[in-house]
Amino acid sequence: MNTHYLAPHETYELHELLTFKNLCLTKSATMSGLAQDQELQNILTSDVTKTKGQIQRIQEFITNRGDQLQ
Repeated sequence: MNTHYLAPHETYELHELLTFKNLCLTKSATMSGLAQDQELQNILTSDVTKTKGQIQRIQEFITNRGDQLQ
C-alpha cells in the first residue's frame, strides 16, 4: 500500500490552507506598512517572515507529493 497518496478532501484542505495563509501574508504585509507602533510593526514583520516559510513548506509538500507518486 502506498501511503503517499492523499484523499481528495485532504488535497482540497491543503489548497484551502494555502489560500488562507496567502491572505494572512497579504494582510500582515499591508498592515505592517500602516502600523505606527514599532512593537506592532515588529510583530507583523515577524508574522510575514513566518508565513512566507509556512507557504513555502505547503507548496513543497504539494510538489514533492506529486514526485513521490511516480
